[in-house]
This record gives sequence, structure tokens and C-alpha cells, in this order.
Amino acid sequence: MKELNNKSGRAVFGSRFAAIATTVGSAVGLGNIWRFPYEAGSHGGGAFLICYFAFAIMIGVPVLIAEFIMGRGSRSDAMGAYAYFSKAKGWKIAGYLAVLASILITGFYSVVAGWTLEYCVESMFGMVDFSSPEAGHRQFLEMTAGWQPVVWTVVFSLCNFYVLARGVTKGIERVSNILMPLLFVILLVFCVHSFMLPGFGEGMRFLFYPDFSKIDSSTLLGALGQAFFSLSLGMGCMITYSSYFTDKTRLGQTAMTTMALDSAVAVMSGVIIFPAVFSYGFSPSAGPTLVFEVLPNIFYRMAAGGVWSTLFFLLLFVASLTSTISITEIFTSVLTDQYKFSRKKATMTACGIGIVVSILCALSLGPCRSLAIGGTPLFDVLDYVASNILMPLGGMLCSIFVGWVIDRRYIREQLTDNGAYPCRWLRPLVFFLRWVCPVAILLIFLDSSGLI
Repeated sequence: MKELNNKSGRAVFGSRFAAIATTVGSAVGLGNIWRFPYEAGSHGGGAFLICYFAFAIMIGVPVLIAEFIMGRGSRSDAMGAYAYFSKAKGWKIAGYLAVLASILITGFYSVVAGWTLEYCVESMFGMVDFSSPEAGHRQFLEMTAGWQPVVWTVVFSLCNFYVLARGVTKGIERVSNILMPLLFVILLVFCVHSFMLPGFGEGMRFLFYPDFSKIDSSTLLGALGQAFFSLSLGMGCMITYSSYFTDKTRLGQTAMTTMALDSAVAVMSGVIIFPAVFSYGFSPSAGPTLVFEVLPNIFYRMAAGGVWSTLFFLLLFVASLTSTISITEIFTSVLTDQYKFSRKKATMTACGIGIVVSILCALSLGPCRSLAIGGTPLFDVLDYVASNILMPLGGMLCSIFVGWVIDRRYIREQLTDNGAYPCRWLRPLVFFLRWVCPVAILLIFLDSSGLI
């Protein structure tokens, strides 16, 4: 596959399918398969699902379109996009925050991705202890306390490097075109299997039958946060990827399709997990232990449990890889655009820094617990700063920037391809970007910071 370029010489995705596959691949990650079932389980199932869809449409899609406008309009990286649309140097800080967020997220996310890769391999060879939740808990603690996570984190990071080093068309696009259909095939296989479990009916009632009495401020904020973080907003991923869109890519349709497919993965994850949880007597709100401790025990009780376990952790690995590729591409693109690095040098630099940070995060949970800030392991510190501060702040700045700074005529040109087709929702979009989205994101920030 030859690297395609637009008139400016910047690489572009070769098709509409590639544009959707890459953006969905960026959005789909552990947040969909792990975080969504946990949030839904903690906030009443069906009631949470309705709130989540509402916020994904009202908040997620407008901010996603805003990032698309900045990326394709500037044909630049997350830092260059702000500079392209505004001469005010202060706005470039938003670009720096996006790069910082991408580095921090790469650090802790690669560690968790390394766990999924290790569990996939160990499940394949029958090395995971499925005998009881206690045994699974003990094995997970022993695994994270040693040097194994460092090795698997490096292996995962090298997979990430291999894809990025091959470039936008040969690397990112080609891998996304393969891995995203594979991810949906695996999800469908699991959904069919869930249909045959004894707890399928109970699980579906929990997920799809809304009990509106369950809706409170915690449910609303949880759904709002899930909708925002699920789409990888606020850290420059979508700005970077949309800079590779062709001029014929319809931004509104692509945003809606991305949101729909991303949400479909989250719902399918619920269809997979809740019937299994109810079938074997576990709590739907098992929390962060669900993936690495509860589910292995559930797989143990199934026929061919090792096969299902291997397939599930392969699913997590695929989701993790497509996400980290996009996150690392943020910094890689900045290095090539702003500092004129070659693609090879930029990839080596971005991935090298990512590997160093991720190794430190892995060590902070095990052999080197002294790698902590205020008694909190470096892994948790980076997770908190990136997810609870930098991403909401980045999303808010992007929303305000497109809503207030960029000329409305330019927004119309991007959404209509210079008048090629109508756009009847320009005024509502600008209204939401100016008023609704910043307030909603501020609420996420205050909630995640424990201020409300």
C-alpha cells in the first residue's frame, strides 16, 4: 500500500472506511470493554445506558466534530491546529496539554495493555489460575508485584512502535482496517455465547430495562464522564487523525458513525459480561477487579474456559493496541510537524519516551514502590492527572475554541465541504460548543476531582 498524500504533502487515509476504522479504533479501548460495564453495573444498568446515549449525542458528538474541524481544517497536529486558527500564543498551551496528556496516558495505559497480553498468552497455555476468585486475586497481585509486567509492557510497546514506524497508510490505516473488523467479530462470537448462558435474560433485563428511580447525580455524572472519555476526547487524538482525512470526508457523518460504533462496542461488552456475571452469581458492580479476577473465574466454570479466556484477553489486547497507536501518534505528529523530525526519528522518540514512562509506572506497582508521589504509586498519579484533569481541560478548551474563536463561516465550510451539501444543524452545534459542552465538561472535572 503506497503512502497517500494530499496537495499539501500530508499523508491521508485512503478511504472513508479507513477514516472510520481509525477513529473508532482510537475511541474503542479498555474504557468500552472494562469501564463501561463497571459504570453501568454501579449505576443501575438500563437507566445509566439511556443517560450515556443522551450525553454521547449531546456532548460527545459536538466535541468530536470540533476536533475534526480543527484537525482537517489545519492539516496539522494538536499544537499546530491551535496556532493555525489563532495568532494568540496562549491557545498553543492547549496543544501542549494534549501532548502531555498523551505521554502520561501512554505510560499507565501500556502497563494495563501489557497485563492483557500476558493474560492472553497465559490463558492460551493454561497458566492462569481459574479455581476461585481468591486464587485469581492472588495471581494478579503476584503478577503485578514482580518484573513480569515490565517485560510485557515493553513487548506491547514494541508492537505499538512497529505499527507507527510504518507510517499513516501502511501502518495505522492498514492495521486499523484489519483489527477493527476482527474486534467486532470477536465481540459477536461472545454475544452469541452469552445468549446460551442461563443468566442471559436476567443480564439483559439489567442492561436494557431502565429503572428511572436509579437516576441520581452520581448516575448522570458517571454517564457524562463515560460518554466523554469513551470517545478519546480532549487529548488531541481526533485532531491528529482528522488531519489525515481527505477533503471528501463528511465530518458530521463520520462523527456520528464513530459515536455509534464506539457505543455499540460498549453495549456489546455489557451483553457479554452481565449474563456471565448473573449466571455465576457475581455482582454486576464488581469494579476494577472484574476483568483480571472475576472473569477468569467465570471462564473457568464454562466449557472450554481456556479458549474463552484467551479470546477475551485477545479482544482486550486488540482494543488496547488501536487506542495506544492513536495516543502515541499525537506526539509523533507534533515532532514531525513542529520540530521537523523524520517519521522514523519521531516514532522512535515518541515510543522511546513512552516506554520509559510505562516502565516506571509498572515498577511503581511492584519492585520499586518508592516511585510514588505523596505515597501514591506513579501509575495512579499519571492516571489521575491525565484522566481527571488534562482530558477534561483539553475537551473544554477545544469546545470553547471552536465555538468562540474560529469564524462560523469556516465551520460551515468544513461541515459542508465548501457548500457541496447542506448543513442544517450548524447553529445548534455552535450553541452546544459555546454553552452546553463547556458546562458539562466542567461538571465532569469537578466530579472527578472530588469537588462536588
